[in-house]
Amino acid sequence: MGHIMKVVVKEVDRQGRITIPKSWRDRYLKEPKVVMKIGDGFIEIVPKKEPDLTRFFDSVEVDVECDLSDWHGVRRELRKIG
Repeated sequence: MGHIMKVVVKEVDRQGRITIPKSWRDRYLKEPKVVMKIGDGFIEIVPKKEPDLTRFFDSVEVDVECDLSDWHGVRRELRKIG
């Protein structure tokens, strides 16, 4: 089943600002930044989330000869390969 969407009309002040109610900020904004998705005739404001990079762990395999604990050596070797 789909999620319920609430539609709210907000007034834009003379300087182009929209106030996001405190209850919404407390509930949805864990960080003070938002992402504005601008399309043909609409603007969508969504919380900015840091990407979860852990999903990429162990997703790339490379054949290197140096010790993986020597990150500088790994970088040097990878640059030679590329």
